[in-house]
Amino acid sequence: MKIKTLPTAPEAQLRQIGWDWMLGSDTLPYLTHELVSINQTEAQAYYDAANDLYELFVEAGQAVIDQERFAELGIPKNLIELIKLSWNDDRHLHLYGRFDLAGGIDSKPIKLIEFNADTATCIPETGIVQWAHLKANGLDEAAQFNTLYESLVENFEILRNLNSDLTPTLLVSAMRDTPEDDANVQVIGEAAKEAGFDVEYAYVDEVEFSPSEGLFRQNPQNGTFERFDFWFKLVPWEYIAWEEPDLADILTQVVKNRKTVIINPAYTLLFQSKAILKVLWELNPNHPLLLQTQAQPLAGKASVRKVLFGREGANVEMLDPQGKATDQAEGEYGEQDSIYQEYVEFPVDPQGNRYQAGVFFAGEGCGLGFRRGGKILDNSAQFSGHLVE
Repeated sequence: MKIKTLPTAPEAQLRQIGWDWMLGSDTLPYLTHELVSINQTEAQAYYDAANDLYELFVEAGQAVIDQERFAELGIPKNLIELIKLSWNDDRHLHLYGRFDLAGGIDSKPIKLIEFNADTATCIPETGIVQWAHLKANGLDEAAQFNTLYESLVENFEILRNLNSDLTPTLLVSAMRDTPEDDANVQVIGEAAKEAGFDVEYAYVDEVEFSPSEGLFRQNPQNGTFERFDFWFKLVPWEYIAWEEPDLADILTQVVKNRKTVIINPAYTLLFQSKAILKVLWELNPNHPLLLQTQAQPLAGKASVRKVLFGREGANVEMLDPQGKATDQAEGEYGEQDSIYQEYVEFPVDPQGNRYQAGVFFAGEGCGLGFRRGGKILDNSAQFSGHLVE
């Protein structure tokens, strides 16, 4: 693989465009000065893969709903009604997600690792910072597969038009004490503003919920309660179902009563479950973008065991063809059910770093970035931008 080292960091460019808030402690330190160099054919292949994969996920999601396979995917019972409501109503648009992929460079075929469909992060790095990195080094900032920010704006415009009976007021929320999430929701909010939404921010614990009236936030200036017709939450749906079951019930009523549109919609949890990878393989055996995945260890094949709703590499275990663990990561999700996915090598640079491509999808494939790390990419992984040459 071809790696290009850039001497200048992107800080100055971010300040110049007024995005200096993105210079926080959780955004830049893990951004590498090296870029992955790809060609136009490879960029096109990543774009095509994201578009093709999304169609496969929609087909698989429909199969899960039609066959009532929610338990198999680990879907909490208290979200099933809301999943069906949002799936069957086209006004509940999937704003964005991120495909994690192996291959795509060095003539290696692209293979799906998983789909971060509900609460995908790396938005600032992919959409803004890697662009600023090119500009700071005098390179053509258009020489990237990167229209993520513009695609978010466009999807918010579509969301407005699909829900023209509602007022375009958007409350954007993350969980408290998560600086990385704060940066991600700031970009989401900026994109929504460009699309014509009135945008406010509140941590989840500051939001008030009413099944008959919708969502509210208390104005910090005058103490009055403001209602919002749209809510973006960077909070995983499964967390809400498990930790706040009363809230899951309220949100079902809120959507049913047409009081608030929730972004991303509940049906994205179908795509988020790693068990959907097994359904994809059942429906599309030997598809060139897919890896064999099943509920039991793969006989005679190296594989990766993943829990259904693990995040950032937690509780991932790598197995050799005899089923013996060769690498594993600790985590808090060990009690969950697992799937076994065929092992595939990531591209490796001369220093032994492995690279996983992340391709965002917002209506279409729209942004590429790479996470760099070891065999199991955990929360210590770095972000590497790219250059299309």
